[in-house]
Amino acid sequence: MDTADIVVIGAGIVGLATAYAITRTSPGTSVLVLDKEDGPARHQTGHNSGVIHSGVYYRPGSLKARYATQGAAEMVKFCAGNDIPHDVTGKLIVATEREELPRLHALVQRGRQNDIPVQELGPAQIAEREPHVRGLAAIHVGTTGVCDFTAVAAAMARLTTEGGRGEARIAYGREVRALHRDGRSVIVEPHSGPPVRAGALVNCAGLYCDRVARMAGTANEDVAGVRIVPFRGEYHELRPDRAGLVRGLVYPVPDPAFPFLGVHLTRGVDGSVHVGPNAVPALAREGYRRRTVHPRDLVETAAFPGTWRIARRHWRYEAGEIRRSLSKRAFVESVQRLLPEVTADDLVPAAAGVRAQAVLRDGTLVDDFLIAGDGPFVHVLNAPSPAATASLPIGREIARRALAVLGRT
Repeated sequence: MDTADIVVIGAGIVGLATAYAITRTSPGTSVLVLDKEDGPARHQTGHNSGVIHSGVYYRPGSLKARYATQGAAEMVKFCAGNDIPHDVTGKLIVATEREELPRLHALVQRGRQNDIPVQELGPAQIAEREPHVRGLAAIHVGTTGVCDFTAVAAAMARLTTEGGRGEARIAYGREVRALHRDGRSVIVEPHSGPPVRAGALVNCAGLYCDRVARMAGTANEDVAGVRIVPFRGEYHELRPDRAGLVRGLVYPVPDPAFPFLGVHLTRGVDGSVHVGPNAVPALAREGYRRRTVHPRDLVETAAFPGTWRIARRHWRYEAGEIRRSLSKRAFVESVQRLLPEVTADDLVPAAAGVRAQAVLRDGTLVDDFLIAGDGPFVHVLNAPSPAATASLPIGREIARRALAVLGRT
């Protein structure tokens, strides 16, 4: 039997940031990261638009607000210190309809409450920054940027295992099939390889975090009452000869009732411009393609009461998302609200992502990061965007909780 002080399930950016933080906080603590894939960042981390979020959207005092604001600055420093492509571009949040103006003004107030510098702009100032974008008003958020989060995760993996601060290992191709307690220890049984005995277990399994939590057999309602409902985010990309239509990052004013930011324009570190995503229910937890269906995932989602309560509560919003998924014309029309010159011929399909959205039994979409657990378990049950941005401070908080299990605070 293998042994480790702490086992981390999941080699996405949050799991790797946790292992990285443990090796820095508690030298000599042995850490083993297990992942079912053949390398790091294969799911949410490797399928996003690469935005370093400022924290302007999030409720003051929430984990998202605190960790995104702090994490954005730390992520820029991490990228600079490890030669990872990045750029602090700033972004525009643009109101295109009069009814959006109060929500835009509320974002100004929220940004100031979160100590984020925001600048209010009129139509002429919008045109100065983004000549092809049209809007009634906008705010400029100067601390937003872009980076390559896959490269960030790879650097975290390298620094964790080569840092010389303790025994840290990452084992790929080690999908976990069972967990059980043995006295004060946790026994982790992978599908392949030997079982592992650990003093604490951290669940950073992303799209599968609720299943891992159920393996732990908790009675904690904060854990047992949560399910992951996957939403596919579908992107397009501007043709290279039309990428000049966008200089930086351009977002619509979000709907505060839904935790998605709407179709936006993102110039990445490679100069390409991503357009999207929309947010449609996925028929598999790894449903990166529209026709990908996994029966177990579909049955679990359909059997969960919260799924149908989401549908009843947000059906108008979701109908619009599905329409934009099925109709390129509808997708283009949504983009033209911000970028009138864009045409259907300017957009080519790009890789999709899947958001691991935690949902409660009553249909509430969990809005903040959710870290919970009892005994030797620490479960990360909701860590979608801006978790990549916030991964360094999130990792330290998870590490603190895991080390507390071992009495190493």
